[in-house]
Amino acid sequence: MTKTILITGASSGIGKASAKLFHEKGWNVVATMRSPDEETELTTLGNILVVRLDVSDHDSIAAALAAGIDRFGRIDALVNNAGHGQYGVFEAVPPEKIKQQFDVNVFGVMDVTRAILPHFRANKSGMIVNVSSGAGLFTLPMISLYCASKFALEGFTEALSYELLDLNIGVKLVIPHGGVSATSFNERSAQDAAVAEAPADYAPFMANAAKAFAGMSATRTMSSADVAAVIYESVTDNSSRLRYLIGDDARGFVRARREMTDHDYVNFMRSHFTAVK
Repeated sequence: MTKTILITGASSGIGKASAKLFHEKGWNVVATMRSPDEETELTTLGNILVVRLDVSDHDSIAAALAAGIDRFGRIDALVNNAGHGQYGVFEAVPPEKIKQQFDVNVFGVMDVTRAILPHFRANKSGMIVNVSSGAGLFTLPMISLYCASKFALEGFTEALSYELLDLNIGVKLVIPHGGVSATSFNERSAQDAAVAEAPADYAPFMANAAKAFAGMSATRTMSSADVAAVIYESVTDNSSRLRYLIGDDARGFVRARREMTDHDYVNFMRSHFTAVK
């Protein structure tokens, strides 16, 4: 029987690349997005159902799952890919933007997952892949809220994997780190930057951090298709592995987090962004 996967945030970037890859591999794909009427590529491919799903809208979640099951009979895997990145120093980010960050990256993942679990339990099988970030392993300034949401996602996913293992439902994390080229994530993050101007006291730090981020962006070598290939591997490799990292750790952030003492790690990270040693 042909298997079916549901992917959130499939209008661009990693989500769209994943939808195309699973389609190429012979899967049925429920490609979900907030504005399906604007999609022109995936709608031309057979065995892909493009349907509306906004992770902050419970009714749209239920409707998308029902549409996928009605079209293909069952859903075998879920990729929680939809994400939002809030940029700006914390003090300048208004409460409604903080809520939006967690509504998409944490509560949205939880709501989609909760909605599909009865179907997976009835089938006595299923796979859930949550797309995380290096910012869920180490932190970076100017994206403190994004980091907080991805740390929450990491903790939730790991704990959930224990709860569902005996039910034959796999739970995994795919963790791009180092920056992904050719996505609209950065453009959306810029649009959602803190609407309030940061206090002038932050100016020296922000200038220093901007230089550091510019250097990081220049070294991006990972594409959405690269990440999609790892997502496909995580869904199909029949392993109990939890975390799949993908990216170039040339900056050494992952290695520092895993190998250094906490004191040395913090000092190493500070050296990239602050003038205070």
